[in-house]
Amino acid sequence: MKDAITKKDFLQGILAAILAFAVLLGMEAIEHGLPERTSAPSAESLSVSADIEGDYRPGAYTASANGFGGPVEVTLTIGENGGITAADIVGSGETPDVGGAAIPELSAQLLSAQSAEIDGVSGASLTTGAVREAAAAALAEAAGLDVPSAPKAEDGNLFIPGTYTGSSKGFGGDVNVTLTVSENAMDALTIEGDHETENIGSFAVSMLGDRILDAQSPNIDALTGATVTSGAILRALQQALTEAGADLSAFPDAHVTELDSAEKPEETLETDIVIVGAGGAGMTAAIKATQAGKDVILLEKMPYAGGNTTKATGGMNAAETHYQKEQGIKDTVKQFIEDTITGGHNLNNPALVTVMAENSAKGIDWLDSIGAPLPKVSFSGGATNARIHSPEDGSGVGAYLVTAFLKKMDELNVNVMYDTKATSLIYENNAVTGVMAEGKTAKYAIHAKSVILTTGGFGSNEDMIVQYKPELKGTVKTGSPGATGDGIVMAEEVGAALVDIEQIQLHPTVEQNTSMLITEGVRGDGAILVNQSGKRFIDELLTRDVVSAAELEQEGGYAYLIFDQRLRDGLKATEKYISIGITTQADTIEELAEKLGMDPATLSETLSNWNRYVADKKDPDFGRDTGMEEDLSQAPYYAIKIAPGIHHTMGGVQIDTDAEVINTKGRPIPGLFAAGEVTGGVHGGNRIGGTAVTDIVVFGTIASESAVAYCDK
Repeated sequence: MKDAITKKDFLQGILAAILAFAVLLGMEAIEHGLPERTSAPSAESLSVSADIEGDYRPGAYTASANGFGGPVEVTLTIGENGGITAADIVGSGETPDVGGAAIPELSAQLLSAQSAEIDGVSGASLTTGAVREAAAAALAEAAGLDVPSAPKAEDGNLFIPGTYTGSSKGFGGDVNVTLTVSENAMDALTIEGDHETENIGSFAVSMLGDRILDAQSPNIDALTGATVTSGAILRALQQALTEAGADLSAFPDAHVTELDSAEKPEETLETDIVIVGAGGAGMTAAIKATQAGKDVILLEKMPYAGGNTTKATGGMNAAETHYQKEQGIKDTVKQFIEDTITGGHNLNNPALVTVMAENSAKGIDWLDSIGAPLPKVSFSGGATNARIHSPEDGSGVGAYLVTAFLKKMDELNVNVMYDTKATSLIYENNAVTGVMAEGKTAKYAIHAKSVILTTGGFGSNEDMIVQYKPELKGTVKTGSPGATGDGIVMAEEVGAALVDIEQIQLHPTVEQNTSMLITEGVRGDGAILVNQSGKRFIDELLTRDVVSAAELEQEGGYAYLIFDQRLRDGLKATEKYISIGITTQADTIEELAEKLGMDPATLSETLSNWNRYVADKKDPDFGRDTGMEEDLSQAPYYAIKIAPGIHHTMGGVQIDTDAEVINTKGRPIPGLFAAGEVTGGVHGGNRIGGTAVTDIVVFGTIASESAVAYCDK
């Protein structure tokens, strides 16, 4: 009797989850770079022996819920012994290669779990949610429970007028939707998602409301690159619509069907400078060129700006800055150059490194001038001195800068063409004179006096990664989904030389389930790395490649970042890691060890030794001598399980110190300039943490100045 009551209580809980549009367990990997699961179970796994036992009434039970492209119907067959013996799912409206491809595996999961509480399939969270919801309703009926019916609008109307709310789990926390409807229209919609990733998920929060109201339908496309947040918004909206008496199956399909390329009309545009790629380098160049009085078109293939810059979490390396001087930090441009070249295994182009270092302090001053100061100075891996500059509260530098760049571009009315991918460079009379591009509804021939490539690297292009470094196949990626090497390919087509193209960097602290990059600032502010035995195994602030290699040599190929409450309080970036649930927390170091499956005495000894080394300013174990200003003694304690992930591609298009693109004969290609991760030569065989931001600001500026000067010839 007790078991039966427990089962009933469980199912009642499931019913409550139905009405709340239950939170999905499986988050979409697309937003954060996880590889999609493509394998499906065999047909034989979609049914099991009728001998399996359970508490349901024999028979077939069917229920449906709204998925990505329409209703998803689940039919569960209950055998004579009360267990689920077959799980049939029909979702004809689901995307064939995503939700549709996930259906066989979801069927197998229902059979394996013998409940609706399945893990789901990465990359198909909307379909997963519909399957879980429909399966829960079917099982409730199979258990003999009354399934409460949702309210219905009166005949002829779409809604019961009023204001309704819905909530669903996003990437960083709850996403809340407030919907106001009249009898036949969605009149107002507000979306709140304060914990979603800034300038990724936050774009979905700010953009989807208007798209939903314009379409008068929840059946819209998720925002590319922000599908976790988009899915949460749409699930919360469906909840609100259900409460408003709507029939979810009656809404029109508002998914955008892109025209075939051959069907798109071609438009011709004229401008002074066209910039390809709205990441940090592209936005810097656009701001500078516009301030110089030039007409600018900035192309971005994603629906929002930021690129890989948004993913930057540490800071910006710069030497001899006013912030260093004000804080009594001794540093020199010469030492910055030496650290960069040493860290790059002497593969760097010394001239490019020198120009970058010499202009780094000016870059900090410029950021001050546009309202993006970076006053917090600390250590990063491979740096002799405290040199990495970050926001005062320790928040991630990338999203912080992107916000400032966007604000400045708005002030200057920079023309940004989103959802528009450059497809080739226009090359006439031995010079680059424009760009061919393609949007969702048209193709463009954009003629310009000069072109700047700022398309980023190729860290999200598995084919290019395997082409240049086959051993990295399948490695977790941390970059923007737009970083696919387009600019490198286009530049090659007009004769550009490539340099260091096989140099691909692993970042040592990547949370593997979410592809979340853990900022270098955690180690720079005093965190340590331990293996599964609870022991340190390296100087945590050596270069990224060295630390990554050391991690891969540990048991399981992973490690844990250990930090305390003091570090958390001083580094805002840690709040994101805690909010999305990738940290383990305990009141004592011994309790933390137990939670991590370590010997408490060993981890306690490791921490005690470390705190003594900090007090003595000497690490006899591994020789660490930076990032030792504060010990780890303030409870509670935190741990993040990490392993290496692809973070940066050091190689790319060859440029000179004027950011001119160099051809295979060693000469500049007239009219073509480049900056940022699309280029090679700056970072050599390994990028020092914090130098990518220096690169985009300094060479984004130089590329703009050179392009402006070329226009004026």
